[in-house]
Amino acid sequence: MTTVPAFANCHSHVFHRALRGRVTGADSFWSWRDQMYALAAVLDPDLLFDLARATYAEMHAAGIRSVGEFHYLHHQPDGRAYDDPNAMGEALIAAAREAGLRIALLDTCYLAAGFGLSTGSRSRDPEGVQRRFSDGDADAWASRVGDLARKHAGEDDVVIGAAIHSVRAVPRAQLATVADAFPDAPLHVHVSEQPAENEECLAATGLTPVALLADAGAWTPRTTAVHATHLTPDDVATLGDAGAYVCFCPTTEAELADGIGPSVALREAGARLTLGSDSNTVIDMFAEARSVEMHQRLASGVRGAWSAEQLWRAASSTGHESLGFAGGETIEIGESVRTAGADEVLWAASAEDVLGDRSDVAEQLEAAIDACWSRT
Repeated sequence: MTTVPAFANCHSHVFHRALRGRVTGADSFWSWRDQMYALAAVLDPDLLFDLARATYAEMHAAGIRSVGEFHYLHHQPDGRAYDDPNAMGEALIAAAREAGLRIALLDTCYLAAGFGLSTGSRSRDPEGVQRRFSDGDADAWASRVGDLARKHAGEDDVVIGAAIHSVRAVPRAQLATVADAFPDAPLHVHVSEQPAENEECLAATGLTPVALLADAGAWTPRTTAVHATHLTPDDVATLGDAGAYVCFCPTTEAELADGIGPSVALREAGARLTLGSDSNTVIDMFAEARSVEMHQRLASGVRGAWSAEQLWRAASSTGHESLGFAGGETIEIGESVRTAGADEVLWAASAEDVLGDRSDVAEQLEAAIDACWSRT
């Protein structure tokens, strides 16, 4: 019987799960984002816990045992801190524990609404619901996250990591503060998901997002570039030379019309692939893994760029490492996963073929999602 490491979901925005099947008609990433912000505005620690617990239970039933939660819902909707400044993060940690997942809480620095309107101008202040994302500056962010990290130090099932939301959301002068704040912890960053991000970054700084982050010292072997869809050859070389991880989220990247990232070029340059469910439109690591190869076939017209073994590693062991976890549970093909009649399960199975406990998950999700939308 074949035993493989359980899956690692390296990039999740758990609250996006409430958007699945509810939000349609957005014609671009940017109009979709406006609809996502409406949901972000209504969540509090209790409702976030309910939604996260049900969503993490769905992940557990799909064979996932570690999740990287890219977390930026820090404060109250008007930007004021909760009595416990880390109440939202603690809700996510508690939810993951109840669902049986290890969680790397990637506490995300988000300080700006975007680049200034003219080259060299200051970044725009957070707007609307973005106020609840912001700590004011990178030093205040690091102080809050440091308190959380000290509280959970030494726990086997929790890693407190850092994240830069994007180069448009953290001013250039503060990128290095975030990158250097927790030198032994994972550092994740959204990078070059959309061409507009690259164009704005070039106009404001003269650099691509990858180059701007390199200037801030962000790229190291502990760093994960999330999406990395629209890269120049120099960007690819930078990530490879750093030995960085690159987290592709193919189902979300397709759902949002982001594009197809250069997975083979990144691998050949020395970057290490991991996978995530991102917006949780689909929670199925088989689908994420297969889609890396399928998208490459569509882009190149050639089959076989990624072997099943390489994709298994990306979906499991390499992913756990990128989140700061060593080892972990395994799943047995044929006992824990139905083979769906296939010799190579990766190409045929789905999350539904994982024999996980799905009791009450649908009911929990329905209750939490209905509560979310009743507030909008």
